[in-house]
Amino acid sequence: MLPKFLIADNSQQAPENIYVVHNENPRCIFECGVEEDFFENHIIHWIDEKPSDSAAVEALTQAAGNFLDDELDAQEQLFEDEFMFDEEDFDEEEEPEK
Repeated sequence: MLPKFLIADNSQQAPENIYVVHNENPRCIFECGVEEDFFENHIIHWIDEKPSDSAAVEALTQAAGNFLDDELDAQEQLFEDEFMFDEEDFDEEEEPEK
């Protein structure tokens, strides 16, 4: 079973954009600039028919934006955990005994 949402990019043709793919009905792809606020500036590309209920579209948009925020936060935390360190974590190189 696929996840409800996926993050996608197209770094060769649109490196400034990020996409959130909604895999459940109604399927759609949210497109947003990497440096832009998702909730302020996004485009929805509908794969299935767009719901006629604007509240349903708003709820789906909110869920997609929350997913993106949570995933980016998790990736940032993972990066910090894996690649960042405090100088205190490393002892100064000890001089060999004479």
